[in-house]
Amino acid sequence: MATTPIILPDAPKVGMVSLGCPKALVDSERILTRLRADGYAMSADYAGADVVLVNTCGFLDSAKEESLAAIGEAIAENGRVIVTGCMGNEADAIRAKFPSVLAVTGAHQYEAVVEAVHEAAPPSISPYVDLIPQADPGDVKLTPRHYSYLKISEGCNHACSFCIIPDLRGKLASRRIDAVLREAEKLVAAGTRELLVISQDTSAYGVDVRHETRQWKGREVRTHMTDLARELGQLRTPDGETPWVRLHYVYPYPHVDAVIPLMAEGLLTPYLDIPFQHASPSVLKRMKRPANEAKVLERLKAWREVCPDIAVRSSFVVGFPGETEADFQYLLDWLDEAQLDRVGAFRFEPVAGAAANDLPDPVPEAIKEERYARIMAKTEAISAAKLAAKVGRTVRVIIDEVGEPDQDGDVGATARSQADAPEIDGAVYLRNVPEGLKAGDFAEVLVEDADAHDLFGVITKA
Repeated sequence: MATTPIILPDAPKVGMVSLGCPKALVDSERILTRLRADGYAMSADYAGADVVLVNTCGFLDSAKEESLAAIGEAIAENGRVIVTGCMGNEADAIRAKFPSVLAVTGAHQYEAVVEAVHEAAPPSISPYVDLIPQADPGDVKLTPRHYSYLKISEGCNHACSFCIIPDLRGKLASRRIDAVLREAEKLVAAGTRELLVISQDTSAYGVDVRHETRQWKGREVRTHMTDLARELGQLRTPDGETPWVRLHYVYPYPHVDAVIPLMAEGLLTPYLDIPFQHASPSVLKRMKRPANEAKVLERLKAWREVCPDIAVRSSFVVGFPGETEADFQYLLDWLDEAQLDRVGAFRFEPVAGAAANDLPDPVPEAIKEERYARIMAKTEAISAAKLAAKVGRTVRVIIDEVGEPDQDGDVGATARSQADAPEIDGAVYLRNVPEGLKAGDFAEVLVEDADAHDLFGVITKA
């Protein structure tokens, strides 16, 4: 007797537009992981999606404009749009501009987003496919396979006058350290060669839970940045390599000194991303930033004595209300002393709800532009000198992309040194790469040339 074949229902498809910082990217990965576990498929374009998620950024007015533009594009191209992320706390404004949006949820409200997707495009229920266990967070990746963001906490306890992150994401809420380490271990086992530790304040990890201890591999570990760094330094890839572990958004609290020896030993990537924002004491006071610029210079010197190859990146705001020419010159002089490896700069931009908007003596836009140009010229010159000093040296890199052969059959590749975080820092451009090299491979490179931001070289050992 002939049997009728079972026709499984098509899985509904979800498209995702993810804006903003790496922390938001992790949120997007977790949302998609949950949806995939619920039976949804992913769509790479608007046309193939049953519903489109837009994960917004609401930190700056320019970011809000980008988010609104992305929502408008998704509505125009698809029509069925759910909005989530930091701008989700302005639901009334979003609905006023786009009344057809299906739902609006706030930052890291994973359950609410998933519920909204279920309502907009109900999952296909089938006993033949719905017995699959739910995937763990991190299984869906929006980054290349060889690097992953590892979010250790959410929110922030600072009250910086220019920032509304605590309003958007709440006070500091640290993840359990055993859960963080378990996720890191699984990521490395699955092919991650570089972990990028992120949060709003990595140095404050565990403060909210009084640095509680948890059991990990038969020993107690504290919910503390130094314990976390030490344990991450013990990870190994399936082929026995030490993965790169890069620390982002590290406030220079005293206990940060304890992680520098781990960098010197090769257990952590010799790199710190520190949000200095400014150096002038009067500006830092108006920013309500915890800082002591003189002691920071002393500690930078001490860190370099312990780990000469440490790279320090930071970002600075120019044109903050009340910033005088003397304040700005103080910052330029401080940068001459600090000799930071990587620097980003931003013109001050009022953010709705930020206390800084009410400060007196706003800096005219023309002066902001002039100061921005000066700080970029200063930091570019510092970067060029630092990179020029690497010419002739051999540096370790991780391969990000291997190109196609040119007309002569030569193959080039784009890589990064330990001084370069993905997306925000420079690159190492390689010529004549050996056959079989692929993204995620480590290699030793002889630096042949440099410009203000990037290195150029050839592989000596793959």
